[in-house]
Amino acid sequence: MNNDTNSPRYTSFADLAKAIGTTPQELRKQYLDKAIADTVRADEQGSASTPDEMDAIAREIEIADIIREGTVLDSFHEAFGEVGALSIVEIGADAQELDMPEPAEAQADCHAIVTTIFDLFRDTRLEPSAQAIAWGIVNSFHYEAQKLAREEDTLSRDLGELIRRYDPSEIYAVEVEELTLRAQTKTEQRSAIECMRDYAADCYRTETGHPWSAARGTKVSSATNASQIAAADFLKARATAIREKRNPTGPLVVFSGGQDWHDFQQLYDRLDQIKARIPNMTLCTTAQRKGADAIAAAWAAKSGVPMVAFTPQSARYGNSAGFKRNDQLVSLRPVEAIICQGSGLQSHLLDKLKEANVPCHAFRYDKQTPIAAEPKRQLWA
Repeated sequence: MNNDTNSPRYTSFADLAKAIGTTPQELRKQYLDKAIADTVRADEQGSASTPDEMDAIAREIEIADIIREGTVLDSFHEAFGEVGALSIVEIGADAQELDMPEPAEAQADCHAIVTTIFDLFRDTRLEPSAQAIAWGIVNSFHYEAQKLAREEDTLSRDLGELIRRYDPSEIYAVEVEELTLRAQTKTEQRSAIECMRDYAADCYRTETGHPWSAARGTKVSSATNASQIAAADFLKARATAIREKRNPTGPLVVFSGGQDWHDFQQLYDRLDQIKARIPNMTLCTTAQRKGADAIAAAWAAKSGVPMVAFTPQSARYGNSAGFKRNDQLVSLRPVEAIICQGSGLQSHLLDKLKEANVPCHAFRYDKQTPIAAEPKRQLWA
């Protein structure tokens, strides 16, 4: 959808550059010159470039190529181009045909917002402030994305509750339709702001040579994947049915064991057997940093299996935190479990799982393969 507006819109870098008085060739030359200057400076100093510096130089060349080709990143096409025909941006408002900014315009202006600060302050007494101000610009995108994500969560929860109390009336149908459209609009808004934040962060890294990082909150977007998920995020996502990257949908397999465990091969073999039967499994561990749980975490990383670490909430439950955690694991209705001998917590979890008729694989401590003499001496040393 593209309606005429009072603001001029540019569908190519050539048109945009002409409007601001700079040709695409001049913009590309600026980035290539900067990349060459950074490389020469590192050579003159006699020190090898750091990975961050090499990434920044590569990004400068990449942006130069984008400007030369007049192309727009796929992420901008996905975030700004693939939206519904109607939207509701305010509570109580009617559905409207409101446009998204053009992908090319959004990318170009996002780039200009960040880099103009550096261009304005470069070689002046204000240059030390450029990095701080540019960081704040990116953080503004991040703050807004977080706010939109919270509003999206609320709308999704309200929609879920509304659907659960079905009503055949016409008023109910209109209410569901309106809430669905509001939630969809909020999702589109969040996706667009996240896209601009990620691109602005790339521009910040290009100019400073350092990656941008948020002061608070987790930076999550469609371009990132978590290899390990905190239990709080997992449970929240599971309850509100949002974001696959924080809510793995595969069958859950529970794993728990003592800290004095060394025989990883028998555990690897059993986990491999379960994964062969349940390829889309999600592993839930009791989050101990050594022993059996550490072995399970290593297997999950090696096998590409999502892992959720359930840490006991000691501050909330005190001495009973471990048992509360066990009840929480059983309530998730896992399809299978592996329990290695350890403390009373493992015995309690095994009993609870058996009561819930969950198939369990129990491993005794004395059935481990003995440690070889030399490695044992090294371990004890």
